[in-house]
Amino acid sequence: MAAPDCVFYRTLCRSRPAQHKWTSPAVCRDVLHVVELQRYSRDPGSSVYFPQAVLSGDDLYDATLTDGHCRLRVTLDPGLNRLVERYVLRSGSALCDAAFTRAMSAQLPACPMAPADGDSYKLLSAEVSGGAPGEDGGLGKFHVDSLSWFGSSGPAGALVPLRANRSVFLPLWNNVDYSGGAWREAPPTDEDEEEEERELRPAVTVAELRDSFLIGRRGVARGVARGAVHRQLIVRIINKSHLMYYGRSDVNCECPYKAVLEVCDRTGSVCVVLWNSVCLDWYRRLTPGDIVNLRRYRVKQRFQAQPDDIEISVNSRNPAALISVLPESSASPQHLPPAASYSFCNSKELLDRPHGAVCDVIGLLTFSGRPERIRSDGRGAELLEYHWLRLEDGSSHRPIMVKLFSTSQPESHHKLHPLSVVVCTRLKLIRAAGGSDVVFYLTNTTYTQVYCTGMRHHSEMSYRKLRPVQQFIQWLRSQDDGQVLSRALIGGFFIYPSPPVSLEMYMKDRRGVPGFLRGAELQRELERLCYRERQTFCIQAAVTMVIYRRRGEEERCLCWTDRTSSLCSSPCFRNSSPFPSPSPATPRSFRSPPSSSSPSLSPMSLCSTSTPVDHRSGKSRKKRLTETLPHKRRPFVTLQSEQNQSDILFEASMEFIESTNADEDDEDDEDGDTLPLVSAPLPPEQPLITSETLPLRYDHAHREEQAVAIAMGGALTGRFDSALDEYYTLRLRALSDGVLVDALFLPLSPSSPPPLLPHANTWTSILSHGAFCPHTPPPSPADLIGMATQLANQRLVCVLEACHLGGATTELVLSRAFPLHH
Repeated sequence: MAAPDCVFYRTLCRSRPAQHKWTSPAVCRDVLHVVELQRYSRDPGSSVYFPQAVLSGDDLYDATLTDGHCRLRVTLDPGLNRLVERYVLRSGSALCDAAFTRAMSAQLPACPMAPADGDSYKLLSAEVSGGAPGEDGGLGKFHVDSLSWFGSSGPAGALVPLRANRSVFLPLWNNVDYSGGAWREAPPTDEDEEEEERELRPAVTVAELRDSFLIGRRGVARGVARGAVHRQLIVRIINKSHLMYYGRSDVNCECPYKAVLEVCDRTGSVCVVLWNSVCLDWYRRLTPGDIVNLRRYRVKQRFQAQPDDIEISVNSRNPAALISVLPESSASPQHLPPAASYSFCNSKELLDRPHGAVCDVIGLLTFSGRPERIRSDGRGAELLEYHWLRLEDGSSHRPIMVKLFSTSQPESHHKLHPLSVVVCTRLKLIRAAGGSDVVFYLTNTTYTQVYCTGMRHHSEMSYRKLRPVQQFIQWLRSQDDGQVLSRALIGGFFIYPSPPVSLEMYMKDRRGVPGFLRGAELQRELERLCYRERQTFCIQAAVTMVIYRRRGEEERCLCWTDRTSSLCSSPCFRNSSPFPSPSPATPRSFRSPPSSSSPSLSPMSLCSTSTPVDHRSGKSRKKRLTETLPHKRRPFVTLQSEQNQSDILFEASMEFIESTNADEDDEDDEDGDTLPLVSAPLPPEQPLITSETLPLRYDHAHREEQAVAIAMGGALTGRFDSALDEYYTLRLRALSDGVLVDALFLPLSPSSPPPLLPHANTWTSILSHGAFCPHTPPPSPADLIGMATQLANQRLVCVLEACHLGGATTELVLSRAFPLHH
């Protein structure tokens, strides 16, 4: 029985006698905390538990709540799903005025993991509060694991979904990784462990299975009903697929997973398909290179393959398959399956490989991007999680770019820190349009696997003895730690391949269909984005304001505003209906167009005091700049904190990078023709750059903390050094309806590849190339703001990269802007 001071007891029991019907929700006026959120897919019976709700998606969520005295598991009403998808309701959130109702559990009472009383609760509504993403909202003061469960002693085993007859939960952010303790890392106990002590011989080969199946003979099955094969098959795993989730709301299946293994013996190769709960027991245990003994399986025609192709089906029943992993010494030498083969390519060789070629790569990781998500097939319901990797192998000046999607190896992906040695197998080559230069990157196939430093992979895999790998190791030993650290980055906004540099090339890439959006349509699309979802949008707009800022000094800025645009708005701009003031769920990058009757809200009046007008030159003006701008722009290199003192060469190399001579800075500054930053009130609601947008200098001493901070659900703090200090904000006015859009512009981003073609560093060329010309010194911020008059009355095609960062924050970056000629 719960204690009388338990909030759940007061809300759900004391005020609700057992005979009292739940005709209205029970509302908790105390603060509750979300301990955990768990996602799963609906099944055909799930709709029974939500008679009043509109089940628009396939996902349901169970939440574990605490009041500080005990824990309670509830299911979220589907109307609250959007709060989870936008990362507003999350682990650590505080809930006020939470409304509950009672409902039966979907799990049968006989299930050992079902609630003891057969009933559970739904959370109908709540006011969500709490800190920023990554903060626990006060949850950290509780020892959650030691708290009892409300209403019973809690589940006897692992938690299971409350409103669907499923045995496992899905990860919150993708359908590919596994989630929860049900996925075994160690294999089940083998009934015949003693037979592994002696030499084993296969009772049947792959070739015999194929021949027997194709000619319709059942000799190998020896009379077992429905084609089940008991005879021992010994094979080696060559490739392993990611997990494939096939659960649907109209299909009953407790564990709807499958995985495919490509295996071989000396007579041929075949696919082995692991079904349902076999995946729970064996997926994590089986790895490429393992020798596996199979018994009690079925031979079938391979799905969507040639008529003469077969597959081996391994299930937990009808019959229950027997699987064991054998040491190399246990198989007889004449029947030992051949070793796995690899096809390693270095960065130089990839230049000559055709589009779609499958290969393996090894490299030193120098950039690990933040995880993001995109829609499957562009507009599908499923969100696919990926992040970018940049590998160097010394064979050419080109890095190997990898767009790595989830591979059902979450532990390995979390270890992908810069300065790790990474091996990716079975990647496919994608050739992209890049003007006169060859642009390519690698991405996943079904069988892609990742191996990295820190997981003890490399010492166990057979590829370590191959010549391409040995050549890479030889190059790696010649590298200097300090030089690699100076260019190692993690997280931040990143785009690859670089977009085209002309409107004609952009239209060609889009097959002549640019998909222009009106300003209001763009706003609606941004509000539909889910957490870390990335999409590209295109609008026609004019620039009405440019602001330059330095990170950490946002109270001072350089600003240009188009006075003509502010005073003489077009009818569409002036008469468009203002949108409501932004709510917590509204992206900050949007502002409703100012009314002509409210001149105090116009961009001109807000920034006219910041408009640079001093064009004098001389040493005195240089001195004013040094007083307001702490440092002249330098290469993006900073000292690493808390480095190992044994890294003598690293410490020595950093002394050459970081200048300690103030006189040298003064001499350099005298050559510049710049304007002072003006201290002035910021334009209201101008979006500042977010920590998630900034690429970070890799900090080897805090690599685990950095990896957690940029991961899905993580949160960056100010303790890490950013590789980007200067940025621009452009206010765009949509030509279609006058809606104002604030977008970041990052011409100095060190993580993005520089333009391949030289250009004149005018505003038109900078916006078309997305960066300053790398072959000449970039213009100073004051010079660039002074040249912003070039943008007056310019009609532009603007390419915007949007990524929702959780809560009310949506990152909007202007990647390209092309002049629109009549």
